[in-house]
Amino acid sequence: MRVLIALTYYRPHYSGLTIYAERLARALAGRGHQVTVLTSRYDKSLPDRERFDGVKVVRLEVGMRVSKGVIMPSILFWAWKLARQADVVLLHLPQLDAAYLALAARLLGKPVVLTYHCDLRLPEGLIHYAANQVSHLANHISARLANLIVTNTRDYAENSTFLKHYLHKVRPIYPPAEVQVVTEAERAAFREKACIQAGQRIIGMAARLATEKGVEYLAEALPRVMEKHPSARVLFVGQYENVFGEGQYARQLAPLIESLGEHWTFLGTLSLAEISAFFHECEVTVLPSLNSTESFGMVQVESMLCGTPVVASDLPGVRQPVMISGMGRLVPVADTQALTEAIISILDHPERFQGDPASIAERFSPESVAAAYEEIFEVLHNQRKLEGDG
Repeated sequence: MRVLIALTYYRPHYSGLTIYAERLARALAGRGHQVTVLTSRYDKSLPDRERFDGVKVVRLEVGMRVSKGVIMPSILFWAWKLARQADVVLLHLPQLDAAYLALAARLLGKPVVLTYHCDLRLPEGLIHYAANQVSHLANHISARLANLIVTNTRDYAENSTFLKHYLHKVRPIYPPAEVQVVTEAERAAFREKACIQAGQRIIGMAARLATEKGVEYLAEALPRVMEKHPSARVLFVGQYENVFGEGQYARQLAPLIESLGEHWTFLGTLSLAEISAFFHECEVTVLPSLNSTESFGMVQVESMLCGTPVVASDLPGVRQPVMISGMGRLVPVADTQALTEAIISILDHPERFQGDPASIAERFSPESVAAAYEEIFEVLHNQRKLEGDG
């Protein structure tokens, strides 16, 4: 089957959405489908055409940027051309161009599937407000035109201010999660890079340094954790400098982080092997997210695949990995005391939070996720054929 996937950012851009899209595209290609990704050439150093992992990538020039979105003047031409060639169109939302892409596909008689990742909340400001309204409108138009909407969990859909209007179209599919197998030598190299000393109690967080991630609550909890475990130390993996729209947040957080000294280390963006080593070296990882911009948190599953339990906010969707695996604790949103107690409970009794990484790997593998999408695509494709024959 010929599958057109459209999203604003793709590899090598790094975010939960792009990681999801890349893993799914690669797995669909591995199952024999012809996969084309239509995305932005957000960095002029990137080629406009590329093929890797069996996936064809078409990048369009960016005319201008609107908040976190982009305007691509040639999208009108390429959306129509590539949708005409496809059997099914898969749109990853939020996306400014989603409405036109969905409309073009439906005018061409092609099935449209949306993957709705999260509710969009942009920083304050006139431009951000306008972008948020345009994206919100595009999402609603796309949802009305779509044949089906995929989201990570029914839990999130029922609590989303957007998705609750389209529950009759929603099909929950867990997101694709995987970690690279690492050798002891690679883990040793990571320990050296992170300056991990014997006896340190390593607490991990993998995220962008962004307001909605709730980083300050982990920073506030750490001194209290250190009262019980003096060698406790946080390793923060992910972009922490020059995060778009988060400059003020980073400046506000800086004094608190600096006060923690050697007990808090920013490691930045890591390679796949280093990320896997990171999860293996942690005793617990933390996802203290604050709102519905976090719909699941694939890093939780990646941590669990390495045998490492998680403390996560009790948010719709975000709470599901801990609930289905038993590998961790859930805490109320923005509750430093509860976060502290949950981290200490896992450090004190890690044996109580051991799950079954093998079963988790099977449930969340990109191949399993691709198979679920494939089933949807085949049903919609066959329905279209029957309607055409009729």
